[in-house]
Amino acid sequence: MAIRCNQLGVLFSIIFMILVSGCSSVPKNGYERDEADPHEEINRVSYNFTDSVDRMLLEPVVDVYVDYVPVGTQRSIGNFYDNLAYPNVMLNAFLQGKISQGFSDSLRFIVNSTVGLFGLFDMATHMGLEKNDEDFGQTLGVWGVDTNSYVFIPFLGPSSDRDAADIPVSVATNVLFYAGYVAGAAVLAPLTALGAIDKRARMAGPMKIRDQAALDPYLFVREAYLQQREYLVHDGELPPETYDDPIIDGILQQNKLDEIR
Repeated sequence: MAIRCNQLGVLFSIIFMILVSGCSSVPKNGYERDEADPHEEINRVSYNFTDSVDRMLLEPVVDVYVDYVPVGTQRSIGNFYDNLAYPNVMLNAFLQGKISQGFSDSLRFIVNSTVGLFGLFDMATHMGLEKNDEDFGQTLGVWGVDTNSYVFIPFLGPSSDRDAADIPVSVATNVLFYAGYVAGAAVLAPLTALGAIDKRARMAGPMKIRDQAALDPYLFVREAYLQQREYLVHDGELPPETYDDPIIDGILQQNKLDEIR
């Protein structure tokens, strides 16, 4: 199940309240070490560097993109890049033993790549073929591999020892990777740049919430990521003890609202 940007906004808001309630426990001259984040010093340097580059170079471009590109066009661009990356979802559905979903995801990719004009239009959803979110990190989690240490990878963002294994898999299953060999760098470079702008534009809302609300943006992003991954690995069917977690509860409530809409 995918967590949409508005869901991340709700998630970030809940985490903000948790951080505020626990801020008195954070030392004035530092921060408490978290067992899930033993490399926090390095991760913070990586986070701050990436955030600075984003604000100086990418954010101004994204602001223009959001302000001047019609919403419908933005949606089609997003559909296009989602479809290019969808073979990763198909593969990992099968690897997780979700055979029926795997075939449905494969049909979805075929429909959107043909009838949907290379994915520009999400015709598969209108045909009842649900969009799913699977990756190799989730597959490892499904088969019992622990998250282990949290990692913030420069330019790529939050990850973990387990989820980092998805990076080469997601590259190898992305149609854009192979299109580069056929079309060449002259086509691949602008498509890659537009993809980065599109991905950053989808996070514009939640990132503004982070900037306005978070006492510690690093902790804000880390907790949101780890909770989101836990939710995705379990496909929303979380262990009973997690239902007392206000962050997870916020995600579930937002999903119910989306279903009603």
